[in-house]
Amino acid sequence: MTAAPEAVPFFSQWETPDMTMAVLAEGARVALRRDPLWRNSGAATLDEYAVWADNVCGMACLKMILAARGEIVPTLELARRCAEHGGYVVNPEDGSIKGLIYAPFVTFVKEAFGLEARVMTGVATSDIPSLLARSRFFIASVSAGIRWPEREPPRKGGHLVLVTAASQAGFCFHNPSGHDRATQENAVLPPAVFDRFFANRGIAVTI
Repeated sequence: MTAAPEAVPFFSQWETPDMTMAVLAEGARVALRRDPLWRNSGAATLDEYAVWADNVCGMACLKMILAARGEIVPTLELARRCAEHGGYVVNPEDGSIKGLIYAPFVTFVKEAFGLEARVMTGVATSDIPSLLARSRFFIASVSAGIRWPEREPPRKGGHLVLVTAASQAGFCFHNPSGHDRATQENAVLPPAVFDRFFANRGIAVTI
């Protein structure tokens, strides 16, 4: 299997990483009101945190990328700044959040952090090792069900994970909504299993 890169810190999209099962059972807006660490997110209020945290898997991936070069930025600070660039769109009527929208995200990370990023579509799973040979990271669109690789996902896509290493033997990634340590930090899956969840798109990032 692919060796896990030790220099990439892990961050969950919730401030208390072991709350995933509660979020799945009760919904983020209910469960995350019990998160004792919510202020670490950079949210101004508990309401803001509970609304946004279920939508910031992409910002958690960005936070990990920045942390790999020594910068720690609160997740919701990243989300607000990304929204200013159009990476998220908030519905003023019901507060629902659309995003992550890839193209504005690429502009945001270039302007704010000097990161080189490219939107990638039509990516075959077998292409990911060579893609990572040219880019340091790949933010991959997968089913959130990747936390249970033994199950068949209802669909592909809808969630983002940070792929940090890949070979024909295995893909290593950080999952912002994994439910335990094994499915959160440096999770490793064979390419054929990863392929069942992968939506063939994502964002390549170089630091």
